Amino acid sequence: MAEKIRIKDIAERAGVSVGTVDRVLHKRPNVSASALKRVEKALEEMNYQPNMYASALAYNRSYKFYCLIPKHASEAYWDEIEMGAMKAIEQRRDFYLDLEIMYYSRLSPDSFIETYKKCLSYNPDGVILVPTTLEVTRQFTDELHDRNIPFVLLDSYMPALQPLSFYGQDSIQSGHFAAHMLMLIARQETTIMLMKQTKDGKMASRQQENREVGFRDYMKNNFPEVKIVEVNLPLDEEKKQYDGILEKFFSKHPEVHHCVALNSKAHIVGEFLLKTKRHNVQIMGYDMVHKNADCLRAGSISFLIAQHAYQQGYFSVDSLFRAIVLKKKVEAVNYMPIDLLTQENIDFYHRSWVQ
Repeated sequence: MAEKIRIKDIAERAGVSVGTVDRVLHKRPNVSASALKRVEKALEEMNYQPNMYASALAYNRSYKFYCLIPKHASEAYWDEIEMGAMKAIEQRRDFYLDLEIMYYSRLSPDSFIETYKKCLSYNPDGVILVPTTLEVTRQFTDELHDRNIPFVLLDSYMPALQPLSFYGQDSIQSGHFAAHMLMLIARQETTIMLMKQTKDGKMASRQQENREVGFRDYMKNNFPEVKIVEVNLPLDEEKKQYDGILEKFFSKHPEVHHCVALNSKAHIVGEFLLKTKRHNVQIMGYDMVHKNADCLRAGSISFLIAQHAYQQGYFSVDSLFRAIVLKKKVEAVNYMPIDLLTQENIDFYHRSWVQ
């Protein structure tokens, strides 16, 4: 083990007082240029490595982070992000970290603008953000840059916004993967169903748009003869209307035996299939939320693609902590694994590697 270097040792080597060394180490004023140069030289010669955790604790200040995510029902994908973020805060409570979750309506630019303006009024130390459209999100992130407030993007990577970090899947590659896995079991099919949810013709996120791009690209290049038939379950419809839409679809398309949902709502179709006893139809979906997991265990969903929402929430807080509190460099782009869950392995899918 390397010998601990004391401030007294540094002061003796540099020929300055202990107080001068302390001011240099904590970047305080009132240090002459010559003294600063001697201390920095001594630090280099002694290969001094500061204890960033101890320094941060000694600084004894509090930090408030804000997380802006879409409004959602309970047990949704976003719940996992919230739980992961709160776990990271809990594990760093000695550093006086706090996190507030703020919600906006994803398909309402006005809701997003109202929420981010409220966030800015609180003078956050750092922000975690699920973006809406590039144009509207840029209004917020430009202001964050102007105020030197670091922010982390989740869900959709928009490099033009220049975030501190991004956590999420490579959406295009994820769409390729979904198509590849689906067609391993649907190779003989002539038609597959693509379940979508839109409002006023708009998808809920760029992530889902990019997944669809990747999905269709793979199908075009490898299975151009397979017809993709869409069914839309509008976001602004009452859930009880969905059964009627799905009944009409499957009555019109009895040839469809395989479906894909590129969002976390595959369970809407899965529950319908179980209720109507359509055991000859299988679904591929996204996200290990409870309702999807139940359908996977019951057999109406064949596969779920997991994107580690809990870890995304956890590591987004960790990035802000390391950059703001510990003054460390963090990785800019962090693509999450693309995991495939089945009946056989779903019960072994845990969050434990960040707890």
